Amino acid sequence: MLQNLTGWHALIILAIVVLIFGAAKLPALAKSVGQSMRILKTEVAEPVAEPVAAPVGHPVAAPVGHPVAAPATASRQPE
Repeated sequence: MLQNLTGWHALIILAIVVLIFGAAKLPALAKSVGQSMRILKTEVAEPVAEPVAAPVGHPVAAPVGHPVAAPATASRQPE
């Protein structure tokens, strides 16, 4: 899709952007885009965090192929 873009296309797009946003707002727009790209790069580069342990009392899914033990319950046997 972007292979057919030429210099004229870029100039037309730039002119439309200047008309829409105005020349005064373009530096602020470029700064915010740069900050967004910097944040995106740092988020992508961070290692994946360790999984958080489930709180006590909440069921946890067992891995496939592993049996799940039934929870211990205090039940009374009839006498």
